Amino acid sequence: MPKTKFQNVIFTLMMAFLMVYAMICYNISLNIGGMTNQVFLMAFHEMVIMWPAAFILEFFIVDNLAHKLAFRIVTPKDRPFAITVAISVMIIAIMCPVMSFIATLLFKNAGKEFVAVWFQTTFLNFPVAFFWQLIYCGPLIRFLFGKIFPEK
Repeated sequence: MPKTKFQNVIFTLMMAFLMVYAMICYNISLNIGGMTNQVFLMAFHEMVIMWPAAFILEFFIVDNLAHKLAFRIVTPKDRPFAITVAISVMIIAIMCPVMSFIATLLFKNAGKEFVAVWFQTTFLNFPVAFFWQLIYCGPLIRFLFGKIFPEK
């Protein structure tokens, strides 16, 4: 998808925004006992911390690591769809526990139960992040990115 460093920055900003926003909405709705219209606004309070954190992690560390791990499973000769899925799965496998750790540290007030709360947060977030990334967010961002930066 992204062909230049600039395109990679834009793609990562877009992907991180949508993933983080959705996951914050999900976690807030868990914390307050259900989804309400207010959750969509409440999520922006955490976005100012979590979106930059996700972007920095993804752009500087996780993307490269995810590619290395994915290409242990797929090869450059495989279908682009298989390569995209492999990379996406690896990104989720790395980002979900790391972002859950950051959220637990900053927003959960876990105290002495930090490790247990972090594991629970990761466990609850992983399936949602997995399906959101693979079925909704990933395809939508790739579509929008393709419209912004059409391949020649």
